[in-house]
Amino acid sequence: MTEPQSAVLAAAETLVAAFARHDRAAYFAAFAEEASFLFYNLDRRLDGRAAYEAEWALWEERDGFRVLACRSTDRNVQLLGEVAIFTHAVETDLSVGGERVTNNERETIVFSRDSAGRWLAVHEHLSPAA
Repeated sequence: MTEPQSAVLAAAETLVAAFARHDRAAYFAAFAEEASFLFYNLDRRLDGRAAYEAEWALWEERDGFRVLACRSTDRNVQLLGEVAIFTHAVETDLSVGGERVTNNERETIVFSRDSAGRWLAVHEHLSPAA
């Protein structure tokens, strides 16, 4: 694995770890402000980090949403210059409406290197596992 690929993997691991501990501030800090999000359980694309943050807050308030744990496997990084594509299988334990739920999904996160050299997520696409 090249140094840039390792840096992208480290950025992805930081993002996933923040999600796994339900650390909203650290999780959303891993995304660029202009990031977009496609989730199979939503009827629309979320344009911008702020839109996702608002949706997350709604889930917490309305549904009692809480991430309990998250496991990432089958990870891959494709480097394309200043853009990288991270794919993985993700198993997430959640609390929704007071019930524990485990989701098995596939996820693609596109990262872009900013002017300071940081790899920030600019797009996330989540699909149910087959």
